[in-house]
Amino acid sequence: MVSDGVAELGIDGAALDAAVGERSFTGVVTVDVGDRRAFERVEGDAHRALGVPNAARTRFAIASGGKTFTALAVLRLVEEGVLSLSTRVRSILGADLPLIDVEVTVEQLLTHTSGVGDYLDEAADWEPADYVLPVPVHVLADTEAFVPVVDGYPQSFPPGERFAYCNGGYIVLALIAERASGVEFHDLVEAEVCSRAELRRTSFLRSDDLPGDAALGYLNDEGDRTNVLHLPVRGNGDGGIYTTADDLHTFWRALRDGRIVREETVEEMIRPRFDLPDEGLRSGMGVFLGATAPRLVMEGHDAGVSFRSVHDPRTETTVSVLGNSSDGAWPVIALLMEAM
Repeated sequence: MVSDGVAELGIDGAALDAAVGERSFTGVVTVDVGDRRAFERVEGDAHRALGVPNAARTRFAIASGGKTFTALAVLRLVEEGVLSLSTRVRSILGADLPLIDVEVTVEQLLTHTSGVGDYLDEAADWEPADYVLPVPVHVLADTEAFVPVVDGYPQSFPPGERFAYCNGGYIVLALIAERASGVEFHDLVEAEVCSRAELRRTSFLRSDDLPGDAALGYLNDEGDRTNVLHLPVRGNGDGGIYTTADDLHTFWRALRDGRIVREETVEEMIRPRFDLPDEGLRSGMGVFLGATAPRLVMEGHDAGVSFRSVHDPRTETTVSVLGNSSDGAWPVIALLMEAM
């Protein structure tokens, strides 16, 4: 185990042990600095029933962390002139999703300011282990299959009025990216984000066809119940991509180096737009930012997933916590984020 990285963050081992034990954390914690893995800790099982342990190279689902990948795929289309930030989504949706206001733009979807009614409302009273999808999960393998799922939700507020985190808006982004480009959404993310960043082990996997190096997602701190009946069989625009700790550090460095989108596009992405004091964050465009420091943040929470990755471009430091249970990672995340 590489162990000096947590000390560099000002955290002692006993505090980390306590955080790991609080919710029986299962997953991987890493601190990467430049080309060096400064800290690595692996806990729990990728497959509990078979006793298959997690490993540093295990692939984990990252839930809403995937929204950043969606945003980058869309921004690549903007750079190529296929879309613009001012494109009105109605021009691509046609008669579909008629309750979306005609004034809603690509930029508003990217910045969670569209006011589009959300099929998975973050403010609603539901738990990650609830069955929240209105259709059988096995049908949700492709983007077009989500159209009836996100349909029927009226605007929550006029476009551009304020920030409101919106899962449905990122499904709409995937839909218009696919229709505008003529490339299936998952293939678009692979070509325009993963390949450009040289991510070798990041992709949208099917939950009913996981490879041996991918962790199952567990609903609870203990027990063998997985999330396979709680989430779409394959993730889409609002999240669900699988990745590794190694790929996350590679991703952040590729983003800051302008290898995914141009540097001026990155600067527009990381321009702070709204303060989110309840989250200790600020919102950018497809990425969150530290409350004060210029840190870049991806976060995901869903049935069988608890995840956060934070990158400090000043020191080329990435701190990632990838958990394969619904809540196990949060005490660890809270401890590490306090120190950054």
